[in-house]
Amino acid sequence: MRIGILGTGNMAGALGGRWERAGHEVRCGGRGAFAEAAAFGEVVLVAVPSHAALDVVAAAGPLDGRVLIDCSNPLVPGRVALHTAGGPSMAERIAAAAPGARVVKAFNLASSEVWRSAPPLVDGVPLGVPVCGDDPAAVATVGRLVEDLGCAPVPGGGLDRAGLLEATAAYLIGLWFAGVDARTVVPPLASDNARPTLNSRPEDGSGRPATARRDRP
Repeated sequence: MRIGILGTGNMAGALGGRWERAGHEVRCGGRGAFAEAAAFGEVVLVAVPSHAALDVVAAAGPLDGRVLIDCSNPLVPGRVALHTAGGPSMAERIAAAAPGARVVKAFNLASSEVWRSAPPLVDGVPLGVPVCGDDPAAVATVGRLVEDLGCAPVPGGGLDRAGLLEATAAYLIGLWFAGVDARTVVPPLASDNARPTLNSRPEDGSGRPATARRDRP
């Protein structure tokens, strides 16, 4: 597969290097070469800081039909907060800037150091990578790229859920900076009492649909 990468930083080098070793053709493009990298790739990874992403996508030229992967986290500099809060997610903004592209959100929950690992494991288990997108074929393509890293693609829903994925990244980054292992705040799947169940009947009398509750023993 031909993969064009918009950017030449840590994420571009980590993901691009691993994909090259998996047998893909990869071309990275920095300032002045975004259009060349985009034209090369069947799949295009946007691997620049979120504040520059929309300008870079515009500079890349027409992206019609291409699978366009957004791996960014739109964090406010110096704070664990999203500059997209209250509005569309970064992935949705990229989709609006490149209406002909098939945008997928993925690879934003781990740093470049993690992606350089071969393969990334958590206690011996392949790292799960949530993938959000509206185009099933594009999601499947990104899922294969996830597997080529030795990871496991996790269905994340449509692109309208990308904001949840970005908010999750911000929350986890806050935990890591506080020295907290994020795994300690999420009950293991093997625990039956940890599994949430959806309840279609509101319980608070508000008329709003209930979201989720946890079964109690």
